[in-house]
Amino acid sequence: MRCDRIWRNARLATMAPGSPGLGLVDDGLIACRDGVIVFAGLAADAPAELDGLEVIDCERRWITPGLIDCHTHLVYAGDRAAEFEQRLKGVTYEAIARAGGGILSTVRATRAASEAELVAATLPRMDALLSEGVTTVEIKSGYGLALDHERKQLRAARALERERAVTVRTTFLGAHALPPEFSGRADAYVDEICSVMLPALAREGLVDAVDAFCESIGFTREQTQRVFEAARKHDLRVKLHAEQLTNMHGAALAASFQALSADHLEHVDQDGIRAMAKAGTVAVLLPGAFYFLRDTKLPPLAALRAAGVPIAVATDSNPGTSPLSSILMAMNLAATMFRMTVEECLIGVTRTAAQALGLSDTGTLEAGKRCDLAIWNIERPAELVYRMGFNPLHGRVWRGA
Repeated sequence: MRCDRIWRNARLATMAPGSPGLGLVDDGLIACRDGVIVFAGLAADAPAELDGLEVIDCERRWITPGLIDCHTHLVYAGDRAAEFEQRLKGVTYEAIARAGGGILSTVRATRAASEAELVAATLPRMDALLSEGVTTVEIKSGYGLALDHERKQLRAARALERERAVTVRTTFLGAHALPPEFSGRADAYVDEICSVMLPALAREGLVDAVDAFCESIGFTREQTQRVFEAARKHDLRVKLHAEQLTNMHGAALAASFQALSADHLEHVDQDGIRAMAKAGTVAVLLPGAFYFLRDTKLPPLAALRAAGVPIAVATDSNPGTSPLSSILMAMNLAATMFRMTVEECLIGVTRTAAQALGLSDTGTLEAGKRCDLAIWNIERPAELVYRMGFNPLHGRVWRGA
């Protein structure tokens, strides 16, 4: 079998379902052709006729699937450092938001920026993720809150795929906050989302999924349901910012729409957990926001585990509540604050993160999957979760290159 590239003398963490734990292989080999894995496993089990145009000796380094950041707000302009100072003095996030700060301050800066300026501002954040082995990133809109500006954000997100070797999945988050021109008219704004913004953006091919912020300072359950019904009309899967600050029963609503994920979940109740488990909806935990907002209500990890809800971890990279551009730090925070295991963290940024994006062609080292790899200078996979502020990446492979 003729291949483009073979990585030999490697230790693998395949993350393959059905394998025990992380799917560890001590003397492993990976072969790819046309950007797709054709073999991943024990070198002794590789086909005898396997031959590569390039054979790379990994010198016993570890290989994992390329990491996946399945929840980010990466494209925006400006920063919120002044609000950070306010919170250090005791002002709450909700109070800042209600005073016209929070999301709306980023909306003003993002509306004022051009598409090219947004791309330029985002590239350093993207590069930080890629430098830690990330090969797939989800990027939400939601800082435009008007058709032209949401379009600009989503076009900037798509442009990042042309600037860097990375897979980008775009999520339309028009229902992120109420724009000032719709002040006091939330239902009218939801009408605009459902009848104008979403149809246009979907028609232009800029949307892979649809999200909403169902929260006391965001949108009601009923308004969120209307957004989800509009998404369904355009054959788009949904996700939800759910139960971060209060229990709005958003997780159960998301599950009723077979949502890809419900994210945050600090205040989710048992009914929401059961609904998610039944629907196969992924719980995306976001420890960066929990840490940055100094939250004290932990997501109910034990209940999610007991119900069999798939669990992912992401950075939630955004300017206001999680200015985090390190997937490795996100794993460390998830382990130290949420008490997730090493196995849960690593599967949570590979296999389960792919599930949270509706991707079946990445997230594990298996034949037929995209050849997205991260190669590490470590002695054991636990180091990827254990260290803080230390990046042991040796090499990143995207689609075989």
